[in-house]
Amino acid sequence: MADYDAIVIGAGTGGLSVGAQLAAQGRKTVILEQGPRVGGCCSTFERQGYRFDLGASLIESPALIDLAFRRLGTSLRAEVDLVACDPIYTLARQDGTQVPRPLSVEAAAEEIGKIAPDDVAGWYAYVAYMREFNAAAQDLFLSPAMTLGDLQAFFARNPAMSRFVPLFLNSYQDVLRRFFKHPQVLESLAYQSFFIGLPPELAPGLFAVIPVGEHDGLYYSKGGMIGIPKALQRCGERHGLEVRLNTPVKQVMVRQRRAVGVVLDDGTELTAPVIVSDINAKTLYLGLIGEAHLPWLARVGVKSYEYAIAIPMLYLGVNYEPPLQSHHTLATVSLAAMNDFWQQEYLSRQFYADRQFGIISWTSHSDPQLAPPGRHTLILTLTPAPYRRADGRSWDTVKPELIEKIVAYYSRRYIPGLQEHVEIAELATPLDFERNLRTPEGAIYALRQDVAHEAVFRPAAKSKSIQGLYLVGASTHPGGGVPTTIASGLIAADLIARYES
Repeated sequence: MADYDAIVIGAGTGGLSVGAQLAAQGRKTVILEQGPRVGGCCSTFERQGYRFDLGASLIESPALIDLAFRRLGTSLRAEVDLVACDPIYTLARQDGTQVPRPLSVEAAAEEIGKIAPDDVAGWYAYVAYMREFNAAAQDLFLSPAMTLGDLQAFFARNPAMSRFVPLFLNSYQDVLRRFFKHPQVLESLAYQSFFIGLPPELAPGLFAVIPVGEHDGLYYSKGGMIGIPKALQRCGERHGLEVRLNTPVKQVMVRQRRAVGVVLDDGTELTAPVIVSDINAKTLYLGLIGEAHLPWLARVGVKSYEYAIAIPMLYLGVNYEPPLQSHHTLATVSLAAMNDFWQQEYLSRQFYADRQFGIISWTSHSDPQLAPPGRHTLILTLTPAPYRRADGRSWDTVKPELIEKIVAYYSRRYIPGLQEHVEIAELATPLDFERNLRTPEGAIYALRQDVAHEAVFRPAAKSKSIQGLYLVGASTHPGGGVPTTIASGLIAADLIARYES
């Protein structure tokens, strides 16, 4: 008799989502997490009274997350203390100007009209088009995408999607330029392509829906972003879910092409007829399972996947109120500069402390309890960085130098006075993310999310090589991000209910 009905490897949001659903199905389920906290990149840690979000810093697509909680008999708002963000962010341009982006579509149009009156009509057309696409595409984010037949079935169920075929054929940049002309308007919408790990000229056009989706509401979780995974854990535990922390898995046991259990780092064996992986698919197939258990075509396919970007994070505890306007500030550069950065810096394995763009998260603005009295937390999401530096220097070696230079740069350009008020400064590099989260090369979205790595081209939610093996999280459809990894858990739970009696 097996120890469990289902074993889930990894307590990221995908693993917690599927684990809670499986427990609600009445299955004896355990989640094995190698680290000391749940949540993966959607987690929160403490340093000297300051609480910092490890990676994720806001809640987007709350309706998709809410669906997971509703399937567990509750709701997102009942389980997580949400703080609404309005403005959704402030744009900090290279010319020194700062412009709020209000939550209201109409108020955002007014801000656009101040710099580009001719683009206001384009803004309304863009919002209408993308909202129609989002409504039509919701089914895609909750449906398996394992074969071309799955995609054909999706389009058959949603004939309105034929209108949006250009989004699948064009780039993010192409879509923006269809609606906007003014460089500053394009700049204000360009950075979101990096939310899926690619510059505007390479990101698939369908992700141009992201800036519009933000106007449906952005929220923060009081107490830190770990509130979402903890809520999923809590809901699962009501149905009998077991979560074990500090329990690394070193092997998935396979017999006659069927997963039958796992071996822990300490040699303990746990058995179950269903194994679900919430870790990087390449690590799963090439490391925990091994090539000997894979057909030759599967081996070739798995090895062909490219890792996603790594993004360093700088966590700052400061003893003053920073001169910022909102929870999020986007430190932007032009559309062309973002593309040039990718070609000239990222691909050549360079990282410059004084050529930064990205996100400034002032989390204690939304929740003062995240910092000691009179102090604040700031988190800088920096430019993507190479795992292996072109200069050959170790990330550990350059940390002190980088912290000093980055703080000085942001103090000069975006956060006056910062340099004189830093009490705590901790930098997480690609190497740190690999060590602490076991994400290969620090790839926060697991695998690249260009057209060649999307939908049916991503590792399948139900393994095609190993029976009883399922995948959730950023490695599989619908990709990286908190809402989408939670959605992957719903997809896998439905597949398991269908195929595993």
